[in-house]
Amino acid sequence: MLYLNLKTVLEARQIVKPYAFLVKIGIAPHTAHKILNNDTHVMRLDNLNLICKALYCQPNDLLAFKQDLNAPVENTHPLIKLMPTETNIDWLHQIKTMPLDKLKQISQLLNQNENQE
Repeated sequence: MLYLNLKTVLEARQIVKPYAFLVKIGIAPHTAHKILNNDTHVMRLDNLNLICKALYCQPNDLLAFKQDLNAPVENTHPLIKLMPTETNIDWLHQIKTMPLDKLKQISQLLNQNENQE
């Protein structure tokens, strides 16, 4: 079953008030509540567009897949790639505790990436 895995992206973007964030970008309060409680069975593309623009991501970053025990898919099915893995993106802590030379290397990589786009 596909579902929105918004929590991971919100945490990566350091958004601590997801409901207020969704309403601020133009999602209706009732819809924001349903999205955050994984009670969304239908997602309007314009809402998905708003979320992706605001979070600077693509829909695939938000979609996740959970096996349905009544109708499982094979391990070779492409949906399996959407199964979430446990990742803790605490970049702020990592940056605060990183040696200065490593920060300089990361900054150089980011600048190179920016220049390539």
